Amino acid sequence: MVTFDEFKAMGLALPQATERVTWGTSVTIRIGERMFALGAPESRSASVKATREDQAELVAAAPETFSVAPYVGRFGWVRIALDQVDPDELRDLLTDAWRRTAPRRLVREFDAAEPG
Repeated sequence: MVTFDEFKAMGLALPQATERVTWGTSVTIRIGERMFALGAPESRSASVKATREDQAELVAAAPETFSVAPYVGRFGWVRIALDQVDPDELRDLLTDAWRRTAPRRLVREFDAAEPG
């Protein structure tokens, strides 16, 4: 189980990630102006940017945890039930979403700094 605050902390731990409240209560996690994750503190779910292929695999493998995100699902975004997701899997999904959004230079710097 992951809380919304833990989800947000995982996203904001990525290089140059920032938080912006949008649409009244939604917290978006961004690189510059580009979102890679979003959710709301009162919700038990959050969404991350993914490919349509990854979205299909996640939903097929664990429909109780993953679903097509409203509004942006047609672009591959995945809704995640925070009370169902494994924290390590969520961290990986957030990192992948960040990689799809961050400038290539920043991704290269991040990869070079990773141990192993």
